[in-house]
This record gives sequence, structure tokens and C-alpha cells, in this order.
Amino acid sequence: PGARIREGDCAVLKRGEVFKAVPVLRRRKIIFEKQWFYLDNAIGHIYGTTFEVTNGGNLQPKQDVEETTTETKEAGTDNRNIVDDGKSQKLTHDDIKALKDKGIKGQEIVQQLIENSTTFRDKTEFAQDKYIKKKKKKYEAVITIVKPSTRILSTMYYAREPGKINHLRYDTLAQMLTLGNIHAGNKVIVMETCAGLLLGAVMERMGGYGSIIQMYPGGGPVRAATSCFGFPKPYFDNLHEFPLSKVQSLLSGTFSTETLPSDPEDNALVEEESNGLTEEKQTSLQETEEEPTTEAPMEINQSEEQETMDINAEDVEFKENKEKENKENVREKQMKQWERRKKLTETAALLREKNADGLIVASKFHPTPLLLSLLEFVAPSRPFVVYCQYKEPLLECYTKLRERGGVINLKLSETWLRNYQVLPDRSHPKLTMSGGGGYLLSGITVVLDKGKSDSSGLEALKMEEPSPKRCKVQDLHC
Repeated sequence: PGARIREGDCAVLKRGEVFKAVPVLRRRKIIFEKQWFYLDNAIGHIYGTTFEVTNGGNLQPKQDVEETTTETKEAGTDNRNIVDDGKSQKLTHDDIKALKDKGIKGQEIVQQLIENSTTFRDKTEFAQDKYIKKKKKKYEAVITIVKPSTRILSTMYYAREPGKINHLRYDTLAQMLTLGNIHAGNKVIVMETCAGLLLGAVMERMGGYGSIIQMYPGGGPVRAATSCFGFPKPYFDNLHEFPLSKVQSLLSGTFSTETLPSDPEDNALVEEESNGLTEEKQTSLQETEEEPTTEAPMEINQSEEQETMDINAEDVEFKENKEKENKENVREKQMKQWERRKKLTETAALLREKNADGLIVASKFHPTPLLLSLLEFVAPSRPFVVYCQYKEPLLECYTKLRERGGVINLKLSETWLRNYQVLPDRSHPKLTMSGGGGYLLSGITVVLDKGKSDSSGLEALKMEEPSPKRCKVQDLHC
């Protein structure tokens, strides 16, 4: 049997081709595709179940209803005599609203719309199907709850907010995982600014085995999309993070954990622990921090009627409490800081081994400096892959790597994607096509011979080239 929906899970709602990731919580109103409902009734059902939204926003598992047989349908030969003047539907907007208010199901509303349409019989069979499909979508509130996966989440992000994932298309993401040879037991360096989608994809492929080092810019890694996957806790045990600002010092040997990137609330940990509920946790953290300041005026207001002595006494007491709280906060912060330094030192040690099994980059930064420094940590004969929304930065990167050497099999590619509608007698490419899925630069590392650059290597090759074939033919005659 499939996995069941549990409270606290992260699930994905699906309606047609539209997806939305939501945390499964009781008594929490969810708005999706102009529909509002509660997920309480979905808990305990199997992922992939289709639900109908009933009165009061409750979800009810949808019963499979026999489709009406198409043999009895009357259909016209073509649509040439149909004029779209808006008068073909006898039911008015208010009539439909009245039907809805009575609690009549979407299926019955669609049936009534068909019966009250003057032009339905004259439409061709295909047009009738299209009409029914369109009306069902509008009036049947049907929602499927599916388990999150890389494919679903990357499709969702690409459709909803492609800017957050640098317009990384799902087929390009799939190619990155293949070209980067991501599998269980790997030690991978991931550098991404895709809201944690690429990181989540790598983690899913590795299944909790192996280690991942995430390089991050700024104060801490962003893992909003990673939390949507709903990975079990052990998956995060071998996930390390390292600030980009420290890479140069690590390579030059001047690395120290004293100067950490400024990070007021340890984003990394908060995001890691909470399963897609980061915003709530962070707001609750802010609330707890603000509480002491809001208490003081309250106490003073209550004691205004009393004598000034009481006010002073309360003030002293409040100050003492605040000092205690401050001391605790300081201690907690020191503990967190110490914890972070320890983790950072461990990650630095892992990087210093310079034996990573692969490197995957998909960020908004220019790939050349990133790649030139991060490739230092990758073992020879290992794959690397870089994604960029535009071609020019990767062309420059390609040239630089060629000059530097230490890489073979360099390829710069762009994938073309076309979706097809596949239906009986009406299969054709979809009208909306993706403009571009970005570009990938991939290659394999080799031991870099420090003494020689690429040009001298070419000269050496020329020296070793065999003499022209004519000589060989003459030799044979001898």
C-alpha cells in the first residue's frame, strides 16, 4: 500500500496541471485555485487520493462515477454555424449561484449547463468534449493530494515562480543529476541559489547515503524548497554547509572560524528542522524576543493608580528578570555560535581532503570564478556540471577552463523541450512552448600538470604526430 498522509507532512495539491506545496495541518484554511478548504479529512488517506470539496470546505474522497457513454451523444459535423454571442446558455449567473448554494454537486451543475445550452448538440464531438472539460474544471472542485518529489516540485516551481529557481527547467535539472553522476554514497559539492530545489533533488537521489557540502552566499543557506520534500531527519545528518566568503581563505590556508558571516537567527538550523513551516517558526521566534519589551509598559499602566514606590519595586524586579533573560540569551547565542563553529570546522576538514566526487553549480553568480575555485576541492576523474540561464557566461567559463587545463570532455549544451497533447485523433504539440531551459556546461576533472598550460600541451602533441601516410606506404613496399 502507498504512504498515508500524516499530520505535519508536506504534501502537494494538484488540480489539472497546477501544483501547490502545503504543510498538512489541522484547522488551517488553505486557498488553492480560488477554492478554500481544510485538510483535516485528508489525514489518514493514501497519497494520490482525489478529493471533492464539499460544504464548509471539507474534503471528501471522490467516488468513481461511470462516465456517460459517448454512443448516445448527438453531435454536429462541424462548428461553422455556431456563433458565440453569449446567448446560447439559458441558465443565468444567478441560477448557477442558486444551484451552488443548494449544495448541488459540480457534476450535476455541468449536466444542467449541457441541457440548457442551445448550441451543444450542433458542436462536433471534440468540441463537446472540450466544453465538458472546461465546465468541469470550473464547477467541479476536485483536488488530488500527491507526495512531493523532484519531478513534481521542479514542475511546480517552474510554473509558479521560475525566478526563484533561476528559470531552471525540469528537464535541465534531470540532466544535471545525470551529468553530475549523483548516486548514493557520493561526496558532492552543491552550489545553488535555487531556493534549495537543486539541493533537494540531489538529496532525493542520494537517499540519505553519502555526504553533501552546500556552498552558500551571504548569512546562511536558503532551503525553502528543500523543506517541501519532507525528508526524514537522518537525511540531514550528512548535509554540511560552507560560506562562499571563506573559500579563498581555505585555499590559501588562512582559514579561521573566528569571523563568521553575520547571521542574526541561525537560518540554517531553523530551516533544517522545520518542515516547510519556516515562516511560522521565525515569526514565533521574533514574538518571543519582543515579549519582554511589551511587558514593561503594561505593568506600568496597571500600577499607575498605585504609589510610586510600587512602580519602582516593579521596575527593579523587571530589570532583574530582564538581566536574567539577557544572560540566558547570551549563553544560548554562545552555544549556537560554538555549535556553528564546530560544524564549520568539520566542513572545512571535509573540503581540505580535496576528494569530492562531483560538483554541481546552479546560481545567479558568474560561473567562472566559482568554478575555478570550487574545482580545487574535486578529486581527479570526477564529473562537474554548471547551469546558467544565459550562454555568454558559460562560453567565457569554457574558454577559461580550456586555458587552465585540468579538465576534459568539456561540453556546452542547451536542450529543446516540446510538450505534446496526446488524445485520440487530436495529438499535436501544445501551443505554449518553453522558450529556453538555460545552458549546461559539463566536463570531467583530470590531474592538472602545473607546469604545462593547454598551448604547450598542443605543441607536445604536434611533436608526437606520426609522419605523413605517404612515408608509411613506402615503408610497406620495402
